[in-house]
Amino acid sequence: MDTIYALATARGKAGVAVIRVSGPQAWEAARALAGELPRPRVAALRRLHLGVEALDEAVVLIFEEGASFTGDAVAELHVHGSVATVSAVLSALAQQPGLRLAEPGEFTRRALENERLDLSQVEGLSDLIEAETEAQRKQALKVLSGAVGAYVESWRADLVRAAALIEATIDFADEEVPVDVSPEVTELIDRVSYGLRDELRRIDAAERVRDGFEVAIVGSPNAGKSTLLNALAGREAAITSEIAGTTRDVIELRMDIAGLAVTLLDTAGLRETDDVVEAIGVKRALQRAGESDLRIFLLDGGDVPLIDPLPDDIIVHGKADLFEGEGFAVSGKTGQGLDRLISELASRLSQRAEGAGVMTRERHRVAIRQAFEALESARNEVLRGSDRSELAAESLRQAVWALESLLGRVDVEHLLDEIFSSFCIGK
Repeated sequence: MDTIYALATARGKAGVAVIRVSGPQAWEAARALAGELPRPRVAALRRLHLGVEALDEAVVLIFEEGASFTGDAVAELHVHGSVATVSAVLSALAQQPGLRLAEPGEFTRRALENERLDLSQVEGLSDLIEAETEAQRKQALKVLSGAVGAYVESWRADLVRAAALIEATIDFADEEVPVDVSPEVTELIDRVSYGLRDELRRIDAAERVRDGFEVAIVGSPNAGKSTLLNALAGREAAITSEIAGTTRDVIELRMDIAGLAVTLLDTAGLRETDDVVEAIGVKRALQRAGESDLRIFLLDGGDVPLIDPLPDDIIVHGKADLFEGEGFAVSGKTGQGLDRLISELASRLSQRAEGAGVMTRERHRVAIRQAFEALESARNEVLRGSDRSELAAESLRQAVWALESLLGRVDVEHLLDEIFSSFCIGK
């Protein structure tokens, strides 16, 4: 196995930069620059040299094989974070025999190959690096901590027990089996099926926490949608004008609301129109509003045409500074009602996020659905009698295979390049 090295912290000027070296030559490479190495997992200050040239004064930390993040022998050089210093140390490492620069995600890939992480934990680590909100951080950390693996191992244990009971009936097919195993087998299958069904139900919410909710602001032309978006953004994110129909395309604004990632959509005013360009904007507005998780209906003296609100949508009167009627009103111009609107959004989206599970990706949904369908088949075969035991056992094996694919244990090689391509070099 090659020994790889890379900057493990962000590029650019910083107080400290961490350079990681992983592989069989890691300690020798660190010793060539730092001289005597400290004891494993005990940090020590060392002066780095390349021959007679001083490079930096750094904290050196080494890990034994099997005790590091990657599972390899690892050396870390915590150097001063100037661009010049990092460049000099990386250049010095490049001159050490047997070393090469790491590829994107290669440290984490080695952790997977050395069974320090399973595939779901790798995905959790990727999500943790990308997390923008508190909810995303908590969810990613739960996945990184092995929550998916814990579920899979529990389900797998029940299915292995069920398969063992069925295999026993096959092995003794020519003899009288003293106990009917079908009640226990169906109980085990039902228990796992219930857990899978529950996770399938919660994947949508988990995906929304991971990717963010979409909230569309819809209303008639000149109802104040763009002004409201700008007020929520605290900046001029959308063009506003007294001319109706100014917004022709969907304008997106990313926000953090109650720890949740939310994309607000300012859409074209909804009305029948003969203007070709405006009609395209209205069509896009209707499409995005229909796909959104929640809609804010901004009323301006009447109902919003062309679309009906759903039960969980927020209906509010716009231009509260001019509104004289009763009901909830908001003004992007004066800020009146903004706090209440944000509170309403936070409450409704938080309720949806509360149902989030630990499965967060379409890959997880597909694997769980495959396992669930296999268990349905296994249950039907068990109920048909002992002469269908071999078919039931095969369906159970298919269910276990689908669950193990969640952790990367089987048939996921085609996924790895895609997953690790999203990692930066150094992770």
